Amino acid sequence: MSTPPDPAWLAEIADARRAYPFPRTYRLLVKQVARTALGILFPHYHGAEVAGDPAEVARELATLRSLLVTALAGVGPEPAERLADRFLAELPAIRTALLRDAEAIRAWDPAAENLHEVLLAYPGFFAIAVHRMAHSFYRMRVKIFPRLLAAWVHARTAIDIHPGAQVGDSFAIDHGTGIVIGESATIGDRVKIYQGVTLGALSVSKALAGAKRHPTIGNDVVIYAGATILGGKTEIGDGSVIGGNTWITASVPARSVVTHQDPVTRAKPADPELLDFVI
Repeated sequence: MSTPPDPAWLAEIADARRAYPFPRTYRLLVKQVARTALGILFPHYHGAEVAGDPAEVARELATLRSLLVTALAGVGPEPAERLADRFLAELPAIRTALLRDAEAIRAWDPAAENLHEVLLAYPGFFAIAVHRMAHSFYRMRVKIFPRLLAAWVHARTAIDIHPGAQVGDSFAIDHGTGIVIGESATIGDRVKIYQGVTLGALSVSKALAGAKRHPTIGNDVVIYAGATILGGKTEIGDGSVIGGNTWITASVPARSVVTHQDPVTRAKPADPELLDFVI
């Protein structure tokens, strides 16, 4: 005969359920919001046949607003209706930014045959798309909701981008598995990142919450697979190339090439001004 449950433990669980501040289906609601928004922005993410009709798009936007009002209730500094309308007003700019991201991936990846392939099949683009939406809510100081958007992407792609990370124009993620980008990371324009890259903090002390803990990446930087760049004071200069499996905790000047010490003789860059850092 099994031992009966402890009444005090049962009461503790019951109290926790009564105190839970979100709908029981909140995680599913967050996913539904993201899927609906992506389906509006790109037919590639729509769950059904879509009509090329502005009235239909308007109806879908109304559905999205309704979902947002439910999802944002009690998690932001403003009424949910106001937050939903602010996000909807940003959707055109988000779509424009994402088209530039998709084009950057297509242009840089020789395996990408066309833009539709990037939109349909590339986990890196999917991660960027949801991040740009999550970052919008982060800037509105919405709690929980943008983190759950990021967690959904992380579970699907193994790409972990904190909603607070600032990402510039024409951002490209190639492959993407194992990428970690911290909350206070800043990424410039036309940056390309490969799988396994970490833009992290030197310390995870709780006392540093709110501080600049993660690195700043300049414009036109390429970061190859497995590179780790740490620290809020670490800056990677414009036009630099960060080699695979490097470990960087100090700033790197513009137009640098950072690699591991390689016993094999390597050809030097043709540009005499290009600095070659070896770590």
